[in-house]
Amino acid sequence: MDTTLTISNNSRFQVSEFILMGFPGIHTWQHWLSLPLALLYLLALGANILILITIQHEPSLHQPMYWLLGILAIVDIGLATTIMPKILAILWFDAKAISLPECFAQIYAIHSFMGMESGIFLCMAVDRYVAICYPLRYPSIVTEAFVIKATLSMVLRNGLLTIPVPILAAQRHYCSRNEIDHCLCSNLGVTSLACDDITVNRFYQLALAWVMVGSDMGLVFASYALIIRSVLRLNSAEATSKALSTCSSHLILILFFYTAVIVVSVTQLAGREVPIIPALFNVLHSVMPPAFNPMVYALQTQELRVGFQKVLGLGDNVSRK
Repeated sequence: MDTTLTISNNSRFQVSEFILMGFPGIHTWQHWLSLPLALLYLLALGANILILITIQHEPSLHQPMYWLLGILAIVDIGLATTIMPKILAILWFDAKAISLPECFAQIYAIHSFMGMESGIFLCMAVDRYVAICYPLRYPSIVTEAFVIKATLSMVLRNGLLTIPVPILAAQRHYCSRNEIDHCLCSNLGVTSLACDDITVNRFYQLALAWVMVGSDMGLVFASYALIIRSVLRLNSAEATSKALSTCSSHLILILFFYTAVIVVSVTQLAGREVPIIPALFNVLHSVMPPAFNPMVYALQTQELRVGFQKVLGLGDNVSRK
């Protein structure tokens, strides 16, 4: 009788907070990771803010291609800020506790920003496809209204489709364990602590990945297949080189982003023996693209470099090569 009552009480017990333990397997010296992670975060913030200021300041950059780059910068800032302040608080101040609502909110924000980043890459691929394959129709197709509609559709798609993820996680019953062997609230990491069945959570997570990131990736690579086919038909080597140079920076970012997605997915499946590997890749995937995206564009785009130099006061009379 007493045993039954105890079991019944335990089954009704609900934890009030989760404990983010940090990086699995290296808890005793994980604080040494705080310096490179803090530098990456500061780089991501500074570089993307510089992108936004430069696009706003330089009239020659008031074009759809750069508006989309500015939107990507905003998404990158949001993605990095969703996780990095909490991670640094864990590493610096041992602030491991996080309330259930805060944890579910972080799950929602991570999924939303990741989906938006993928969606913006799709919009940028469409922009380059029209610019190269239909150059005469480009000014009438890719307009300010196109950018606004595409951005709003991406925000609505990712914002709405992601809502069930934290709602389903919040409906689970967390009756015993509350220690997450990670430094952020990932959906499956949190729901794996639940005492009840999480099949629906796993199913929706997989379906969401295919619907959002999977479909975006397929359409992006289809766009670039058509771009490459169109470029190879050009008779002039100079025209071919110019066409490829206009989308080289975007292609580098796309390959980096989707390669990172695949690597994170594979390490999640194969990381049971060394759990720090998927945890570290998961964090780096959220902070490295925001840090390096602006640098890739700065190196590949002459107009943007000139704009940077003007904003930073490094010379107003920069020759355009």
